[in-house]
Amino acid sequence: MPASRNEQSRRAILDAAISMIGELGYDGISIEAIARQAGVSKQTIYRWWPSKGAVILEAATESLGTVVAIPDTGDIVADLRTQLTAILELITTTGFGPAYRCLIAAGQSDSDLLRAVFAQIVAPNIEDFRARTALAQQRGEMRTDADWQTMRDLLYGVVEYRLIHGMPLEPGYIDGVLTIVFQGVRC
Repeated sequence: MPASRNEQSRRAILDAAISMIGELGYDGISIEAIARQAGVSKQTIYRWWPSKGAVILEAATESLGTVVAIPDTGDIVADLRTQLTAILELITTTGFGPAYRCLIAAGQSDSDLLRAVFAQIVAPNIEDFRARTALAQQRGEMRTDADWQTMRDLLYGVVEYRLIHGMPLEPGYIDGVLTIVFQGVRC
């Protein structure tokens, strides 16, 4: 983040972007509309971000906060349940869900944006999952030959599939997915 950013203006811009995306969708908002709602000039936004997608990506990434961190209680299934339930809460009660869905859609015609979404949202989660499952394997919480990549794809892929297709995302659903994924890997 450039040192010249005014934190109050930056926060107003990100808040405006995340609130507008849920209401109007990606194509329904513009830099001008974000600037108007945030009470800043569009030049301020363009000085700090190269595009509308970059503004929305930063707003979405910031809203993730500590939600995506996988806790470590010594029970990998309980820890993933906690994390996935928090992710569902974020998706269903904040502007993150609509923002993420719009970023994925816009990324289909903007490969730079799609790469940035992967680098800033998806890749850190992959690394956290890899590290947490490696620790679980070392501790005997799951088999050492369990394929963590396939497990990750099943757990998070289901959430993304349901999000992208507008299907219900309910916390109780997580238990079924965890049972299916861990049935063959628990020690």
